[in-house]
Amino acid sequence: MSEATDLLGTAAPGRTLTHNGKTFTFVPALSNEALTALEANLYDRARAALEALRTSYPEAAYLDRLDAIYGPGAGRPDKPVVFVLDNGPIHTSKASRAALAARDWLTIEWLPKYAPELNDIERSWRDLKRHFLAHQTFTDIDHLDRTIHQAITDMNRERQSPLCTNLRIAA
Repeated sequence: MSEATDLLGTAAPGRTLTHNGKTFTFVPALSNEALTALEANLYDRARAALEALRTSYPEAAYLDRLDAIYGPGAGRPDKPVVFVLDNGPIHTSKASRAALAARDWLTIEWLPKYAPELNDIERSWRDLKRHFLAHQTFTDIDHLDRTIHQAITDMNRERQSPLCTNLRIAA
């Protein structure tokens, strides 16, 4: 059963049509009330997922990781570190700013606000949305999540593929 069927409490009878060896299933359109209820359900699930992510990855967790990799320690030379951050909420919160200020070995360079062309992850998000997720509809949050993970895997595979498989041609 689909999430819409669970939400509405009715089975959606599908009409099937076979053409050129492919089977298509048509389901009846949902009423406005049913769509509103479905959207509310999806919104609540998305909000809960974001809240779970927020609590599983506290704001200063990236700083603990930074300390472990670059921070001063026994047998590690004291070298200044420059960290380039965007103005995302995880970086600009009071807790994060206080934690950043407490590290005298760390220099922060802030990217300008509203400058996505300077932030590499923004290019990746644009690529993902334009080439891997465009022109698709998602039945529920889990479907969207699976599709995004598959798209990221495909993007990584595409980026790691050899540029020239025949080296004799490249020379």
